[in-house]
Amino acid sequence: LYDEIRAKALCCSIALATVEEIDGLNILQATMLAMRRAVEALRLLPHRVVVDGNRVPLLPMTVAAVVKGDAKVAAISAASILAKVQRDRWCIDLHAQFPHYGFATHKGYPTGEHLAALQRHGPCVAHRRSFAPVRAAERRA
Repeated sequence: LYDEIRAKALCCSIALATVEEIDGLNILQATMLAMRRAVEALRLLPHRVVVDGNRVPLLPMTVAAVVKGDAKVAAISAASILAKVQRDRWCIDLHAQFPHYGFATHKGYPTGEHLAALQRHGPCVAHRRSFAPVRAAERRA
C-alpha cells in the first residue's frame, strides 16, 4: 500500500530523530520531535493532526491522540504504513553497511539474533546508547 498511499495522498512527509537526539532527549521526546518535523515539512499544513498513542507533539494546530489509532483512523493507518516501509528500507541500507548485525532481517528490533550480534560485535553508530542492551554490549566491547 506504500506506493498507493504516496500516489493518492494530497501530501505526506516522513521525518526522524537521530540516534544522538534519541539518546539526548529520550525516546518519547525524540518521537514528538520527529512528529513535529513531519507535520512542519508537509506541503499543505493541516488544520488538525491526529496521532497514534496517548501523547501529542506541540504543534500550532489542534492535535488529538488516539490510542491504537493505527487500527481506528485511516490517516494514522496510512502514516504507519509509510513510516514502517521507510524504516524497513533504512534497515536494509544499514545492513549493507553493517551486515554482521542482520538489520535486513530484524529491522532493528531487539530479536535474539540482534542481541547476540550486539554481544559479539558491540554497537555500531546506528545503535542507541540509551537502550539498555546496547549500553551493556558497549561495556563488554
